[in-house]
Amino acid sequence: MDVALRNHWRLMWGMMAAMGLAWVAQAAEPAATRPAEAGGATLVPVPADMGKDAPPQRTRAELTPLLAKPRDARATARYRPLHVTLVAGPKDHGPGEHDYPAWQKAWQKLLAAAPQTKVTTAWETPSDDDFKSADVLVIFKHKAWPRELNEQIDAFLARGGGIVLLHYAVDGADNAEHVGKCLGLCWRPSGKYRHGHLDLEFPDQSNVPFLRGLAGRKLHFHDETYWRLAGDPAGIEVLATGTEDDGDGKMVRIPLIWNRQAGKGRVHVNILGHYNWTFNDPLFRVLLLRGIASAGGVKIDRFDDLATVDVAMKE
Repeated sequence: MDVALRNHWRLMWGMMAAMGLAWVAQAAEPAATRPAEAGGATLVPVPADMGKDAPPQRTRAELTPLLAKPRDARATARYRPLHVTLVAGPKDHGPGEHDYPAWQKAWQKLLAAAPQTKVTTAWETPSDDDFKSADVLVIFKHKAWPRELNEQIDAFLARGGGIVLLHYAVDGADNAEHVGKCLGLCWRPSGKYRHGHLDLEFPDQSNVPFLRGLAGRKLHFHDETYWRLAGDPAGIEVLATGTEDDGDGKMVRIPLIWNRQAGKGRVHVNILGHYNWTFNDPLFRVLLLRGIASAGGVKIDRFDDLATVDVAMKE
């Protein structure tokens, strides 16, 4: 065997060995930290063994009444430029749950497809540049923000910025007083939660832009609710509620989606988001996209074209 051929085979064997070691490392990685394959770039991956529990596909008939007519390039060119920063943190639950990094990756691609929209990402906390230039911070991780960011959060809201908080981000932890002041309500250790099927009930207020096509309706989801939150519900604009057994068969109405005006700034909270599949639900996408638009102070239907990207639906 000549030298060139021998070197060729040495290189091939080296590559194969490296691939084998990589496979072993991946196989040894805990399933909870290993992302599943997504069906599309903007979908948050759902592990195959969770498929049996996933909600059924939505129908186009469910979605169409909620969406604005497609806009042409001339219309979208007139949009005000919007800078959205997606803030995520380490995954803290099992497979297909609380997958903040996978959400951030998928929704960065989804929102980047929107006209006149700049999307950046941050890990755990927004950067100084984010606080200076972002119009909306979307926070999906455990805990809202630490005390050392309180002044920057206040300044961000004072200049008219918007904040969207999803699911476990409503935990104020040791900063609950400030987080609660900004959100209106926040998680506390004595709060209650439940995983499972739930109905989002929307108030019959057709004059509220967020509720266009939703006023007086119910939408069914499979996710997680929180209630007995700290704060004063009188200080929030409730956009959707659920009903839970608060003990001894006492059924209570609980806020699950709400807005809060914070000076010139706007805060939007959506308690759902426990399961990855929720972010692939086109109806939930409508809700979250409207929440981002609301927090950004732009037309509520600005992101409607993104609701069905990569999503499979029944005709």
